[in-house]
Amino acid sequence: MEFQNLHEVLRSLYDEMLPLSADMAAVAKGVAGLGALFYVAIKVWQALSRAEPIDVYPLLRPFALGICIMFFPTMVLGTINAVLSPVVQGTHTILENQVLDLNDLQAKKDLLEREAMLRNPETAYLASDEEFDKKLEELGWSPSDLVTMSGMYMERGMYSMEQTVKNWFRNLLEVLFQAAALVIDTIRTFFLIVLSILGPIAFAISVWDGFQATLTQWLTRYISVYLWLPVADLFSCMLAKIQSLIIEKDIEMLADPNYIPDTSNTVYIIFMIIGIVGYFTIPTVTGWIIQAGGAGNFTRNVNQTAMKSGNIAGAGAGSTVGNIGGKLMGK
Repeated sequence: MEFQNLHEVLRSLYDEMLPLSADMAAVAKGVAGLGALFYVAIKVWQALSRAEPIDVYPLLRPFALGICIMFFPTMVLGTINAVLSPVVQGTHTILENQVLDLNDLQAKKDLLEREAMLRNPETAYLASDEEFDKKLEELGWSPSDLVTMSGMYMERGMYSMEQTVKNWFRNLLEVLFQAAALVIDTIRTFFLIVLSILGPIAFAISVWDGFQATLTQWLTRYISVYLWLPVADLFSCMLAKIQSLIIEKDIEMLADPNYIPDTSNTVYIIFMIIGIVGYFTIPTVTGWIIQAGGAGNFTRNVNQTAMKSGNIAGAGAGSTVGNIGGKLMGK
């Protein structure tokens, strides 16, 4: 099974397990109903104890959350997925177009590298069986020719072994690169399934007074995890674009008949290693887009500003009292 098929399996898994969130709605309804009872009772009791008119608008919050819990798969998850799905599809289309261009350039580069090696008499017999047989036919059976023939066999064997090792290492890095992408997608699917199934419970808990932040935290975490896939596609697209630019530069250099190509693929291997490491930074990058704890910094800044203002006001009041006291003492 190919890696692309594994990604499709993960998407099918999420779609098949999504209806399980409706099973948690029954438990969530009881928790939300009890929380709504206490929430409304406390708000009404506070208004009556202060002899204030009852504000009905805040009391509608538990009922709105109850409606979301009752129709959670369609109203909540359906709406969020419908809004975010175009982002996923758009980034995946960009990646497919970029990878298609990269494959065409790679095939063109491989052909030009072979032609460049065939132009060089010293490397032509290494890349072509015909050139190797032709060079053997030009040799005689003298001791010096036999030594040259043995050296040719050794060089060709070493070249074949070197290419085999390079291709094996390149294939290994490609497998690790695809595996890193699959790991990110698997963890993403797991997080989305957990958040989707237990989402009604999070909504029910947020009904209780003092747990209102649970709703915000759930929404930000769900959106953040959902965006892992678009960010991963953009990261892969960036790597593919870099490789395309490198290959285009190599193609321009291969147009020179005197240029001897470098078949070590060192740059390609380096970017594969960068890609493997970079995939595991995707959750951090996505956290910059949707920050689950952003309100904490805002609250901290507000508190610091309030404390500074209080200190300035206190210092101003102290100086004013001191001036008044000095004037009275002077009198």
